[in-house]
Amino acid sequence: MFKSAPPVVFAPLAVIAVAIWWNPLASLFALALRNEQFTHILLILPISAALIFLQWETPAGPSVLSAAVGSAWLLIAVMARVSMVWIGLSSADVRLSLNILALIVWWIGAFLACFGSRAFRRALFPLCFLLWMVPFPQFVLNPLVSLLQQGSASSARIFFAVAGIPVEQRGTLVHIPGLTLEVAPECSSMRSSMMLLITSMVCAQLLLHSFWRKVVVLAVAIPLCVVKNGFRIFALGMLATKVDPGFLTGRFHRHGGILFLLIALLLIFVLLWLLRRGENQQSRMGAKGSAQGRSNEGRSAEGSSAEGTSGEGSSSG
Repeated sequence: MFKSAPPVVFAPLAVIAVAIWWNPLASLFALALRNEQFTHILLILPISAALIFLQWETPAGPSVLSAAVGSAWLLIAVMARVSMVWIGLSSADVRLSLNILALIVWWIGAFLACFGSRAFRRALFPLCFLLWMVPFPQFVLNPLVSLLQQGSASSARIFFAVAGIPVEQRGTLVHIPGLTLEVAPECSSMRSSMMLLITSMVCAQLLLHSFWRKVVVLAVAIPLCVVKNGFRIFALGMLATKVDPGFLTGRFHRHGGILFLLIALLLIFVLLWLLRRGENQQSRMGAKGSAQGRSNEGRSAEGSSAEGTSGEGSSSG
């Protein structure tokens, strides 16, 4: 079945998945449109599809093993969906997360069964990137938001201290002379942090080749999520105390997060440029070394040939 025409088989499997998980998908996109902490979900599927398209090569078709493994993934996804319908989990957010995870397992299994293991390995990153579609349930989201709050407050305290401003931190409260700043859950920058992480991952995948360099970009992007928000709090505090208290309630407070996200992305792009430059230099050095090696081998072969010819001449003499 899977060897007939991979795209022809994959298309109906994708449609079947939408039919089976229609209600969870509708709930997912409604959540993404309603709650700004999940707006990144709207970008995941188009980005993943674009990455697969950019790296696409005509597949050789699935082997018996890849078709069997992919079919097993399809069966696991269906069993998970049926189990959740029968069990009826009381927590709606956990149920939604598990349903979307099962849907992604179906998509990955269908891809493997239809296009084979070689195409699967080539598309491993965009397929795994689909996991960003799984919404965090509240028992995971709340600690993440709290961690961002605490980290942002600590980062802001450091910025104030470096600027010579007397500062004291108590939990998510930052006290400076004449002003107390609270890092509320709405100010945790969860949305911009997700955007920063996703953008960093995609750019690293497109621009870099070595795995460790991609890990470096992600390792820098994670703390940068906290630092950028701490700098935003610092800027608001300075503007409110030195310029106008209206900055605490104005447009800059409500919509200024995009500016600090752009600053963080600029830093990530500088890091990407440096890593890519090092990667290119390493490639050129490797190519130059290979060329020199081939040249030395050629000279060695010519020398051996010349010695052989000289030996023959003296023997004939």
